[in-house]
Amino acid sequence: MAVGVFDLFSVGIGPSSSHTVGPMRAAAVFAGELKDAGVLGAVASLRVDLYGSLAATGRGHGTMTATLLGLEGYHPELILPDEVEARLAAIAETGVLNLAGASGEGVELPYAVEDMVLHPLTVLPRHTNGMKFAVSDAEGNIVREATFFSVGGGFIVREGEENAAQQELEESKKELPLPFRTAAELMGRCSSKGLGISDIMFINERASRSEEEIREGLLHIWSVMEACVETSLKREGVLPGGLKVRRRAPDWLERLLKEDKDRNDPKYWQEWVNLIALAVNEENASGGRVVTAPTNGAAGIIPAVLYYALNYAPGMDKASQADKDDVVVKFLLTAGAVGVLYKEQASISGAEVGCQGEVGSASSMAAAGLAEVMGGTPGQVENAAEIAMEHNLGLTCDPIGGLVQIPCIERNAIAAAKAINAAKMALWGDGTHRVSLDEVIVTMRETGKDMSHKYKETAMGGLAVNVVEC
Repeated sequence: MAVGVFDLFSVGIGPSSSHTVGPMRAAAVFAGELKDAGVLGAVASLRVDLYGSLAATGRGHGTMTATLLGLEGYHPELILPDEVEARLAAIAETGVLNLAGASGEGVELPYAVEDMVLHPLTVLPRHTNGMKFAVSDAEGNIVREATFFSVGGGFIVREGEENAAQQELEESKKELPLPFRTAAELMGRCSSKGLGISDIMFINERASRSEEEIREGLLHIWSVMEACVETSLKREGVLPGGLKVRRRAPDWLERLLKEDKDRNDPKYWQEWVNLIALAVNEENASGGRVVTAPTNGAAGIIPAVLYYALNYAPGMDKASQADKDDVVVKFLLTAGAVGVLYKEQASISGAEVGCQGEVGSASSMAAAGLAEVMGGTPGQVENAAEIAMEHNLGLTCDPIGGLVQIPCIERNAIAAAKAINAAKMALWGDGTHRVSLDEVIVTMRETGKDMSHKYKETAMGGLAVNVVEC
């Protein structure tokens, strides 16, 4: 199907969309196929091979444990944090995996994290995030096998079906009323129809959902973002993983409530934006429930900027709840439209193009959403998206210890501020600008190709090797 707003904003668990959500989704697909094919009874053993970045940084990203949950039949958008903890504790204690058992009887196999085979220096041709599943019978004969690639944002592709998937994507676009692949095409649609970017995206979403479903779905996405912040603000102590990174969001909230008692002093807008971004990404680092936006590593940027839109944009102090809901819907539709451009023309995978594809894309999407709800023309909205990405070009992905903590958490707060500034700069212009959004997207893609693999989520360069873990 054509990439839509609910593909770019999906509910999952932390800490990584490409290394946690994608592998869990692929494993769940494989387990489901075993069950549907009626071959579970013949399965006596299981083998999982992880390649490239999944093997190199998988431990810090929760790849292995997420894969185990997927093999049990759990899907990232449905599983709850309590279920995650319960099942992982059971597997660790017993050493037994219940293959495809989440929705009924499965097959119990002696299998745990340490049984996975890691190939950190082997990159499969399609993508650096490769994983292979194989099950065999009691005689050692392979019953079924499959190779998947986690290509960013929780999206997965099966080996051998890449061309078919691309063809299906192109065919599905033909069913859209106003399809677009580039910003130029999107601007053309806006011009010919006299509509805003969010309107174009809304019309396309109506090809597969009713207006009520779109609205309710986007408001649900926002409610999950808000719940993520609320949950994070109640946690204290240090983040898991061994780096002993202290949670800052609860302390920041306490200080803010003392200094900005009514929560409406405009001089504190950046502190509140920082707080939202930090809270979301601390929860993500904890393996909590988050919204990929468009990835987990960049999950805090869009909710932080949307918080700004709802609390500090002109006129919002007198807005009704219905008006605020309209802002949420318009913001996310616009951000989603820009996300489509990155997904279509470049990548949102840190393992493929560096963090410019994650934090950079999210900052660009957020800038566009803010410019739209603040009354920007399509040209100004496109300009906002371009400014934000232009100043995230070359951003590397080198998390210390393979954990989505340093520099990822602070990076979301910085990128949220960049998005707000980009929107304000664009709104003070008339929409005309020298560098187009398409040009900067292509530049991001080419920069990612040229970037050393050391700086693309491999833990082989940058902060990951220059900061001592202790």
